[in-house]
Amino acid sequence: MQLVTQRVYKTQHAMQQRQKAHVVQVRNKGMLGRAANDLFWLARYVERAENMARIIDVGYRLALLPRDGTGNHNEWRSTLESAGCLDGFLEKHDELSTREVVDYLLFDQENPSSIRSCLYQARQNARSQRTSMTREMWEALNLAWLEFAAHDRRHVTSDQLLQILDSVKQASAMWRGTMLNTVLRDDRFHFLQLGAFLERADNTARILDVKYYVLLPSLASIGSGIDNFQWATVLRSVAGHRSYNHVYRAGYRPLNIAEFLILNDQMPRSLATCYGYITQSLNGLTDLYDEEPPCLQTALTTENLLRHGDIEAIFSTGLHEFLADLIGRNHRLGQEISDAYYFQ
Repeated sequence: MQLVTQRVYKTQHAMQQRQKAHVVQVRNKGMLGRAANDLFWLARYVERAENMARIIDVGYRLALLPRDGTGNHNEWRSTLESAGCLDGFLEKHDELSTREVVDYLLFDQENPSSIRSCLYQARQNARSQRTSMTREMWEALNLAWLEFAAHDRRHVTSDQLLQILDSVKQASAMWRGTMLNTVLRDDRFHFLQLGAFLERADNTARILDVKYYVLLPSLASIGSGIDNFQWATVLRSVAGHRSYNHVYRAGYRPLNIAEFLILNDQMPRSLATCYGYITQSLNGLTDLYDEEPPCLQTALTTENLLRHGDIEAIFSTGLHEFLADLIGRNHRLGQEISDAYYFQ
């Protein structure tokens, strides 16, 4: 009887210990979740600020083109569309003027995707996770915010606008460079990478989609000087103008450009490259935590789709449909990552 009682006691004690361990594990994941969320969104906001600077640059350069006389000079609508800000802008403004669009995308605090909002939120997240960042990372981000906040939105000339956009792109590059060169390749690094490349994939897909369905004035313009200028400008918006000309020597062919931005894993901002880094970081987190989350399989499925994709098949089934599906996949993956790692 005494032996049985001891066994029962030991069994109950073991169960209690396992329950306590589970509670501690959940609590630790909860604390990790807050830090992971801040780092993930910190990287997304920095990447979004740079992408927004590039999108504004494209819109502004296209706005300098002469109107085609058909009333389809809709470069600012396409800019807002690709930035995901059209509805928000139209709620506040009646006219798609250069000044109002630029101000909304650059300075408007009520626009969560404006450059000001992105840099502010990135800095707030960095302050919350100051001990998780290196000194160089914090200084680069803090300097980016201070320099941007010093601009007076009421007196921005054309020359100053281009300087501001260049400074934002340079600040993002500086922050990313310090991150890659100073942070340990631990879970902090992987959450930062996930945020950056999910945001980058979304941006590339949206820009390419808008080019085909919003930006082009008319079918008659395909292959014209205006069309070529638009393609060159779009490639510049993803820092791919020179590299595209290095890979393809047949001029600006829509099929080649789409392949370059979707399937070419040597292009740093292509969808294939983004998902290569996403799966790499999810595999890294799986190894660190010894647990494979459902989001890893989701990412691997999309990476496989891009790795073995054929651009002619994509065109035959519909480029817009393909990109819309990928944007949806990207959004779902972000939510799955949030659920898997207890973002708060």
